[in-house]
Amino acid sequence: MAEEHEKPAAAAVVVAVEPPCEEVVVESDAPPAEKSVTEKAAVPEPEAKGDKEVEKPAKAEEEVDPKIVAQSVSFKEESYVVAELPESQKKALEEFKQLIQEALNKHEFTSPPPPPPVKEEEKPAVEEVKKEEEKPAEPEAPAPAPVCEQEPPKTEEAAEPCKVEESKAEEVKEAAKEEETVVVTEVVETVTTVEDDGAKTLEAIEETIVAVVPTPAAAEEASIPAKEAEAAVEATPAEEPKTEAEETPAAPPPPPEEVYIFGIPVLGDERSDVVLLKFLRARDYKVKDAFTMIKNTVRWRKEFGIDALLEEDLGCEWDKVVFSHGVDKEGHPVCYNVFGAFQNKELYQNTFTDEEKRSKFIKWRIQFLEKSIRKFDFNPTATSTIVQVNDIKNSPGLFKREFNQVTNQALQLLQDNYPEFVAKQVFINVPWWYLAFNRMISPFLTQRTKSKFVFAGPSKSAETLFKYIAPEHVPVLYGGLSKEGECEFITADPVTEVTVKPACKHTIEIPVSESGVLIWEVRVVAWDVSYGAEFVPSAEDAYTIILQKTRKIAPSDEPVISNSYKIGDAGKVVLTIDNQSSKKKKLLYRSKTKPSCD
Repeated sequence: MAEEHEKPAAAAVVVAVEPPCEEVVVESDAPPAEKSVTEKAAVPEPEAKGDKEVEKPAKAEEEVDPKIVAQSVSFKEESYVVAELPESQKKALEEFKQLIQEALNKHEFTSPPPPPPVKEEEKPAVEEVKKEEEKPAEPEAPAPAPVCEQEPPKTEEAAEPCKVEESKAEEVKEAAKEEETVVVTEVVETVTTVEDDGAKTLEAIEETIVAVVPTPAAAEEASIPAKEAEAAVEATPAEEPKTEAEETPAAPPPPPEEVYIFGIPVLGDERSDVVLLKFLRARDYKVKDAFTMIKNTVRWRKEFGIDALLEEDLGCEWDKVVFSHGVDKEGHPVCYNVFGAFQNKELYQNTFTDEEKRSKFIKWRIQFLEKSIRKFDFNPTATSTIVQVNDIKNSPGLFKREFNQVTNQALQLLQDNYPEFVAKQVFINVPWWYLAFNRMISPFLTQRTKSKFVFAGPSKSAETLFKYIAPEHVPVLYGGLSKEGECEFITADPVTEVTVKPACKHTIEIPVSESGVLIWEVRVVAWDVSYGAEFVPSAEDAYTIILQKTRKIAPSDEPVISNSYKIGDAGKVVLTIDNQSSKKKKLLYRSKTKPSCD
């Protein structure tokens, strides 16, 4: 499982680019700059004739440096040393770091708390308040309208009182301005009738106006408290309104967030640059997309509780499903995913039958990957990626709903939150139907993802592994010579590989010239050959000693044959491999001399 997967419906993603066959290898031995995208993905399309044809499509989509495109489809792992990067990538990294620094200053990596839910009981009260606020104020009694407005005077005499009324109203307003204490307490009645001479109308209006205008004494008496208050206010020295910042001393801005990811500060040193480059490369150096990705990853890690997860004891029942073993030829740790282990019904039941068990397995898988990553020091010149070997033999298949559900969920989490941690994906023991299935999903995979895929059928699995992993690091289960708890040989003891042609005999001569004990081990992948061993002394009059009588070794026999011989005389040990089958065979052997115990 790895971050580059794109949500397949089976154990892992495989790119089917050829009809079902024993081996389809994506990697090419040619230099990366001389191979096109289609060559490296092994897609049957016309070859590109040089770098320009690879660069043009990228420029059509967006302005991307051609070197970036060439690197993104290359099998050669890109450098994490900033000084070695193209200028366009350096610029993208600087922009990325600026965005992250701004986010740290604003504490954007911390998820904002959700707003508190409004209780049901409070909702009616809130609605009533809103209704009260929205309800229009009750209209006050209408102000008295002048008679001349209600019924226009029919004569000049009737119009004259109107003018008098207006002048009196102006005088009242002026008096009110001077005393500033006029309060209208009565409502003037509107006169709707007009007498012939208009006198009564004028009299009624005058009485009403006089009634609402306070007498000078009353006005003066009512205005005393107001004047005293006004005098007190005037006597107090006016203070300028203080802003909130002036009233309280300005608090210093909070320090930037301290954010760690994979145990490394997100900003700080060259180790941080390695982490940031992983996110940039996962998003093809699109800075904003990479920023969104890393921000989501930081939040997910907090919500998922990664730091606490590292300390949890989730058991060891899946140790045979996913395990690390050895390194590849470039020093990458190798992780094996053995999906056939789920053929064990008890293990399958304990992993997939309910949501709680499925969740526990996903947590265990995340914990395993996180612990593996924490072993990296993230030095720009050191290794910070792994090689995944996915064994599809006896996989539960496409029709196990629970299995596919968990697989897809785990792949999505790894893809979204662990970018660029896989250097290569090697799929072995791949059945024909798996290739056919992945042919359908291949168009949905990016070239960068497909460029890391290598897969092989059952008869070519060991040979394919040996291209990337030395036999001394490959477990015996997969055709190598690496055994747990072995005493005679360790992974530091190199293994020699030989290809034995069909219907041919091959001999191995191990010279001995010193006293001690010679030990050796030999293995033929899938055997089905005859094997024998003898000691031939250097002395002409000495006799050959049979160490292992020649016999046919079947594929079901012991995979690795180990022998030893106590050296008494100078000579050589001769191992004979007789391949009478119609297929070539891969022969592995190693030897060393150790002091005799005598």
